Amino acid sequence: MIRVLAFGRIRELLGFGEREFGVVDAATVGGLRQRLEGDAPELATLRDSTRVARNGALVGDDERLRDGDEVAFLPPVGGG
Repeated sequence: MIRVLAFGRIRELLGFGEREFGVVDAATVGGLRQRLEGDAPELATLRDSTRVARNGALVGDDERLRDGDEVAFLPPVGGG
């Protein structure tokens, strides 16, 4: 299983802050992203500004996922 964490606007769009998915559902970060965009199409509009961390390290869409991974979708951070 892959533990998926969502924060900020991403959490609002997906309707969850934490959920588990089978590795078969998404073998890469990009595959997982597409799976989530299928559930929440508006998520695709945030693709360029969303960062993804696998087990605490920022990764790209081609990163392979393994059983036990934690994947966090991080929205852009604003501040002043």
